[in-house]
Amino acid sequence: MSEPPPWQGSLSKRIQVRVIAALGYGLVAALCRTLRFQVEGWGHFETAAGSDRPPIVVGWHGRLLALGYGFRRRGLFIITSQNFDGEWMARILHRLGHGTVRGSSSRNASGALREMTRLMRAGHGTAITVDGPTGPARRAKGGAVWLAKATGSPIVPSHAEARRAWTLRSWDSAQVPRPFSKVAFVVGEPLWVDRDADEAGLEKARLELEARLEALRRRALELVGRQET
Repeated sequence: MSEPPPWQGSLSKRIQVRVIAALGYGLVAALCRTLRFQVEGWGHFETAAGSDRPPIVVGWHGRLLALGYGFRRRGLFIITSQNFDGEWMARILHRLGHGTVRGSSSRNASGALREMTRLMRAGHGTAITVDGPTGPARRAKGGAVWLAKATGSPIVPSHAEARRAWTLRSWDSAQVPRPFSKVAFVVGEPLWVDRDADEAGLEKARLELEARLEALRRRALELVGRQET
């Protein structure tokens, strides 16, 4: 993936973005190369990616680091915020082989979803942190199920959990795996949303997605030998 379009910030902010992105990618790549991934269910993603409908990969915001690395070089398009933090994050994601679409649940949400729909109809897979960008944590919002209805594509739930990690004091309790830690990377069965689903049908699909993500989280905790949190 090429770099994102030039950001319309001040010169000093643009310099900061480039420095943070370069250092951030270097740290992420160096850390993740030390991790011992135990992958379960990868065939679900491969099956979805090999179909005539590109997948919508979803996960919780707090596990974005490990998930972003685990799905690297797959050409997935991810929504990032239209601000300073979103800019350097977009550049790191591009270096991991992802594309980006600008928007959030609070700003340009409908425009971002329309762009995601256009990309998917052109054959590109997408990825969404379904409780982002501001939570509440581990409560799925409706963007992924709406996108699945609009495109006819399957939603592929995923989760990553480290045996040893730093947990940030953020709304999503973001996890940064410690070097050389074991990481369980689990992928669930695709979830399909009826193209004729009404509001009640979309809500049912949203709740089912939330339940599947929680089941994957519990399975990942089991694989790394950690207690339920």
